[in-house]
Amino acid sequence: QVQLVESGGGLVQPGGSLRLSCAASGTSGIIFSINFMGWYRQAPGKQRELVAAITSGGSTNYADSVKGRFTISRDNAKNTVSLQMNSLKPEDTAVYYCALVGSTYKYPAIKETYWGQGTQVTVSS
Repeated sequence: QVQLVESGGGLVQPGGSLRLSCAASGTSGIIFSINFMGWYRQAPGKQRELVAAITSGGSTNYADSVKGRFTISRDNAKNTVSLQMNSLKPEDTAVYYCALVGSTYKYPAIKETYWGQGTQVTVSS
C-alpha cells in the first residue's frame, strides 16, 4: 500500500520556523505517474485547504496566505516532499496533511489522491 509518513510538526512561537517532511513509500510498481505532491491543512471548524504543491516538473503553487513565507520542495527521487515554514503566524495553526496526487499502473488515466496521517502545527506564544 502507498503510505505517506509525515514528520516535523510541533509547537513554535509566532515568527518561528518549522520544516515538515513527507516520505512516500510503497509506490514502486503501484504509482505510474505523480502529478504533484503537496501539503494541505485543516483547522478546527474550517475546510481543508491546499497550502502548497509541487509538480513532478518542479512547478510550485502556494496559497495566498502563505506565499513568501513557505517553500515546498521535493528530493531527486520524487518520493519525498518538504515544507519549510518561516515567519509562522497563529493563523497557521492547523493539522497539516501531506498528499500525493497521481495515477496507478492499473488505472493510469485516473488521478488518485493519497493522504498522510496529518501532523499538528501549533503557533502560539
